[in-house]
Amino acid sequence: MHIPLARPEVLEPDIEAVVSVLRSSQLSQGPVLRAFEDALAAYLNVSYAVAVNSGTSALQIALRALEIQEGDEVILPSLSFMAVTNAVLASRATPVYVDVAPGTLNMDPEQIEPLLSSRTKAIIVVHSFGYAAQIEKIIAFARRHGLFVIEDACEAIGGELNGRKV
Repeated sequence: MHIPLARPEVLEPDIEAVVSVLRSSQLSQGPVLRAFEDALAAYLNVSYAVAVNSGTSALQIALRALEIQEGDEVILPSLSFMAVTNAVLASRATPVYVDVAPGTLNMDPEQIEPLLSSRTKAIIVVHSFGYAAQIEKIIAFARRHGLFVIEDACEAIGGELNGRKV
C-alpha cells in the first residue's frame, strides 16, 4: 500500500484568502475564524466547532479538560503522528500503544483490552490517512470500562463510518 504523506495543494484562492486576513485588522478571533467554525460544525452536523492553532493543541486541551494527569495511562495507536504521544506526555500521563489493523492502519479495537490497567483513563483514536477507525466498537468498549475517548480526525476530515462523519 502506497500512501503519500505530504502532497499539499495550495490553490490561488487559498493564498488570496490568507492574504486577505493578513491585511485585515483581525489576525485571530475574527469573522473568518467564526465563519470557518460555523461551516465546519454544519458540515460535521454538530452543534459547534472550535478551531485552535494545531492538532497538538487540540489534543492537549482535550486531555486537560478530562483532567488526565501524572499517573494516568492513555491508550493510543502505535502508528500515528508524534503529536499524539507528545500531547499525552505534556499532560504527564503515560502513553500505552495499541497495534493497528493492517487494512486501515487504524487502532485495532480487538487489541485494546490486554492493555487496560487500573491507571487507564482514556483512549485517543486517530482516524488515519482518511480512513475512519472502528470508533463505534471503541466507544462501546470505553463505556463498558468507564474510559474517555478522544477522536483525532486531523487526517480524516470528511471520513465517514456508518453515515456519521468522524
